[in-house]
Amino acid sequence: MRFVQVIDCKTERFEDMDRLMDQWVEQTKGTRTATHSLIGKDRSDGSHYVEIVEFPSYEDAMANSGLPETERIFQEMVALCDGMPTFTDLDVVRDEQLNQAQSRRFFHEIAVGGNLDAIDEVFAPDYIDHDIAKTERTVVGSDRLRNDVAGWRAAFDFSFDLDRQICEGDDVVTLWTWTGTHKGEFMGIAPTGRQCVMSGTTIFRFKNGKIQEGWWHEDLMGLMRGLGALDQGTAPA
Repeated sequence: MRFVQVIDCKTERFEDMDRLMDQWVEQTKGTRTATHSLIGKDRSDGSHYVEIVEFPSYEDAMANSGLPETERIFQEMVALCDGMPTFTDLDVVRDEQLNQAQSRRFFHEIAVGGNLDAIDEVFAPDYIDHDIAKTERTVVGSDRLRNDVAGWRAAFDFSFDLDRQICEGDDVVTLWTWTGTHKGEFMGIAPTGRQCVMSGTTIFRFKNGKIQEGWWHEDLMGLMRGLGALDQGTAPA
């Protein structure tokens, strides 16, 4: 589960603290586990600052705190503050922007990039998949999804253009355009070398930061037409 730490402090020496944070970023390259950080200044109190730091998990945050550079920088930061900073530890229970980023990981990193290991990071192990193009309309399990992605990658060199994404609650809707070159057997059709374009829509439902369920609607007939299969009188198996 994603984890956020909120650090609240007062200081009249923010420029010195800012330089201190730059040092920490430089010195912890390759070892820090923080994925995102921002600092806000109180509009009603110019000495009041709040830093929000995001981590993949609570355990990653603790590992980050254990870095010797973090401990040293923290002690120097305390010396710049008017009193001891306060810390609030938060488990992230909902983040629509995170869901959108996870959705994009599927299209760019997993499907196009081929990082199939990331499926376990993005999808729930009991992921449920609904695809109008399949004879077996409902597929359960991230391993089945892994096989599907591997099959498409074996059949095509392809890319996704994400034309539009809409996030609402636990759902992320993506309107996409797929462009692929046919290089391997696909639904019984031998490689043609043709470049094809297909449009579609995918809805991912998230639960606890991972994709729990997906619905796919794609222009498979347009793809088959692009492969010349309909001209030959064949149809998808």
